[in-house]
Amino acid sequence: MFVRTKVFKNKDGSARTYLQLVTTERVGGKVRQRVVANLGRLDELQDGGAIDKLIEHLARFSKKQYILDRVRQIEAKQAKTWGPVLIFRRLWEELRLSATFDHLLEKTGVETDFEEAAFAMVLNRLLDPMSKLRVSEWVKTIYRPEWDKLELHHFYRALDFLAEHKIEFEQALHARVWDLFNLRLDLLLWDTTTTYFEGRAAEDLAEFGFSKDNRPDRVQVMIGVLLSRDGFPIAHEVFPGNTAEVDTFRQVVDKVQRHFNLRRVILVADRGMVSEELLGEIEAAGLEYIVGVRMRRLKVAEEVLSRPGRYHKANPNLWVKEVMHQGVRYIVCFNPEEKERDRQTREEAVGRLRDKLEAGQLRQLIGNSAYRRYLKLDGANVSIDTEALEHEARYDGKYVLRTNCSLSPEEVAESYKSLWQVERAFRELKSGLELRPVYHWTEKRIRGHIMVCFLAVVLEIALRRKIRDQGVEVRYDDLLLDLCQLKAVDLCVDGTRYLARTELTGCAEVAFRAVGVRPPQLVTEMPRV
Repeated sequence: MFVRTKVFKNKDGSARTYLQLVTTERVGGKVRQRVVANLGRLDELQDGGAIDKLIEHLARFSKKQYILDRVRQIEAKQAKTWGPVLIFRRLWEELRLSATFDHLLEKTGVETDFEEAAFAMVLNRLLDPMSKLRVSEWVKTIYRPEWDKLELHHFYRALDFLAEHKIEFEQALHARVWDLFNLRLDLLLWDTTTTYFEGRAAEDLAEFGFSKDNRPDRVQVMIGVLLSRDGFPIAHEVFPGNTAEVDTFRQVVDKVQRHFNLRRVILVADRGMVSEELLGEIEAAGLEYIVGVRMRRLKVAEEVLSRPGRYHKANPNLWVKEVMHQGVRYIVCFNPEEKERDRQTREEAVGRLRDKLEAGQLRQLIGNSAYRRYLKLDGANVSIDTEALEHEARYDGKYVLRTNCSLSPEEVAESYKSLWQVERAFRELKSGLELRPVYHWTEKRIRGHIMVCFLAVVLEIALRRKIRDQGVEVRYDDLLLDLCQLKAVDLCVDGTRYLARTELTGCAEVAFRAVGVRPPQLVTEMPRV
């Protein structure tokens, strides 16, 4: 069926044109056209707007044309990322960070709202870490109307505010997460790491020191994190880059006493973190500890290892025995699998050592500490020291812990193994959350930046725990990608504005269920401004 024109000649030579609705039919084997309806004179239909009305009415009965007509009336102004804001804002408020900001701002008399700037920087750390300059542009791609008025200076001043009130934030977080996640805070884990700077940095904070990043040519700061035995961040500290690890431990002992109202605390730290003097200070403070012992450097370690006694099986890869030596309690730990790995590593090193001896590469051997301990020098003669190899084999798969707590040997060993939670937190701080590169050069801004990273770790671990409590296994990176696919679309239909969202994809629904938030409605009419 189609529309055709029919032209008729007037006597004065002029013409008039009519519109006809025509259909094509097959009659007696021939194709013929049949007029279904005469629609009227074309000029009259055009002048009166009858054609437009006819098309509009007919379009109602055509799915395709109706949709196209409606689409022409819809204006999609913008689409912004929405999913992560909804999830992490819920956690932000559940951890009472918003309430803490309100309390501190009210107490200090500051009128500027730094909370939204801080939340924006934390969310950026979680999703796409950038410099603060770029964050001020990145916020325009995220749907949160509260960020519309944020400018670059808000982010810098928020960093200063975080640095100035770090203790208050950590105390408020400690009180909240203890209750919210039912944390066991009788055991606190402590470890340190370093992060370096390119170019200039704050004097008296960024210093040359022992680099755990293998960059001794760069100034650095040292960062310590205090975690619960459940792996939840409790607090952090920033030290000058040349601070000795033993001094960081001394400061965290003081902090636990002054800022956290804990009835019983067992501090857990890696070997080399403490000294005899510091252990005395910890005991004098009424605190307990579990620390690793440097076995090859302390004579007491060899004496403890040589004590007879039966091992008790804590788990398939961990055997423990308790030894009292000079009034001090030690726990000897043994891992059968680690013993085999240590043996293989040593045999491979000895094999390379023999090859180099045969090749006459004596200078290289003597200058290499990994090889030198297996060598025996007798004048000009150099040979493999079999006694040293036998002595080294005594340490295979073993480590020694020192403690003054009353936990069972099995609990002491398992508590020390919990230090991997700290190491994972550092990996998240420095890689996943990109603590480096640090784009700030003043001490307050550096401390504020690290506080932002710390809060991001807190939110991430909070989300991971809530998802785990749901009994669902999802990859965290996949979850973030799926959340980022949830967009907020600003629509204008016939002059009325609506907020629409895209569909949930992948495992995004798991996150909403875990934090107890319903996804927004598909379409919501927005109030007129």
